[in-house]
Amino acid sequence: MTDGYEVPGATATVLLSAVVVRVTALADRLGVPHAEVFHTGRLSVASGVPESVVKALLSGQSAGEPDLQARFLQRLGLLRRTRLKPNGRKYTQQEIADGAGMSRQQAGALINGDRRPTMEHCDAIQRFFRVHAGFLTAEDPEALAGALRASEQELLQQLADREREAARTVDDPLERLLQDHGVRGIAWRAAQLPSDQHRDKVAEWLDMLLESVKRPES
Repeated sequence: MTDGYEVPGATATVLLSAVVVRVTALADRLGVPHAEVFHTGRLSVASGVPESVVKALLSGQSAGEPDLQARFLQRLGLLRRTRLKPNGRKYTQQEIADGAGMSRQQAGALINGDRRPTMEHCDAIQRFFRVHAGFLTAEDPEALAGALRASEQELLQQLADREREAARTVDDPLERLLQDHGVRGIAWRAAQLPSDQHRDKVAEWLDMLLESVKRPES
């Protein structure tokens, strides 16, 4: 996500396409079914995007709600349905108001769509429901890309764990060294970057990091 700042629609769509390609490649490498990593119901809950829109976006269609207030109402409605109290019940308007530091009238007007939300309203409600910044406002492709990036990180961790386990049975010292130091994981991430220019940036950053952690010669 972008820490509460919206990514322009066209850019968000490109970012979504890129992360779908990366997640697909990781799933194939790990043997994870696509239906599992692209489960539309789970992605809807994670992103706040309606499931029908998730399906359309994953199919490459142009979809989503362009109006900020309409997105806010969709996402807030989903939060109230899926982020429940410990007793399994929905939070009341009064509880949301108290938790978000606003009056019951303000909360009711926002929930009912009678008042356009400000960024302060969104931030307060996001903190109350313990979701990330931008959950209530990000455009649908951006929000879905964020949920898929979380899946991507989980798959990368699975890949690292699998390779670490495989390294224990490898006889080749060089291969064991590569596995033990996570070299293949770093290389895999770099390979997902869209251009040589981006990969050069990674190499430059690694050179700077290596230089910064070198111990003084004795």
